[in-house]
Amino acid sequence: MNNKEIQNLIKFVAKSGVAEVKLKSGEFAISIKNVPEQIVSSAPAPVVQQPVVAQAPQAVAAPATETKAEEAPKEAAEDANYITIKSPMIGTFYRRPSPDKDLFVNVGDSVQQGDVVCIIEAMKLFNEIESEVSGKIVKVLVDDATPVEYDQPLFLVDPA
Repeated sequence: MNNKEIQNLIKFVAKSGVAEVKLKSGEFAISIKNVPEQIVSSAPAPVVQQPVVAQAPQAVAAPATETKAEEAPKEAAEDANYITIKSPMIGTFYRRPSPDKDLFVNVGDSVQQGDVVCIIEAMKLFNEIESEVSGKIVKVLVDDATPVEYDQPLFLVDPA
């Protein structure tokens, strides 16, 4: 069973509402448990309004916003030259195989197609995410041990 088939099975189990599915085929066995999300409710914090004090606009603020406005398209144009490695599933993003091991990849590292770049934990299963392209890691877009969504950008790779 490949990663895509496992991901599809996980999605099916999550949507179906069953509590647990066990599948065994030859030497391969998988057990998927559907843990319902816990909903935590809390009362909204009281809103305290502060008196509004009007200030004269500062002349220095205008050039700073123009500079940021110019940098954003320039940065977006540079990022357009890179290939994005995206998350194939919802889960928790990890940059290393275990806390005492080295990172899979760092900024500046060269990766080949099929190299493991990170792990995403979904429903107690640790899924190795492989690079779809060969190139150089330019940017890591997600912090270690944080939740990620389906199709969320994880890395930028320079294919050159």
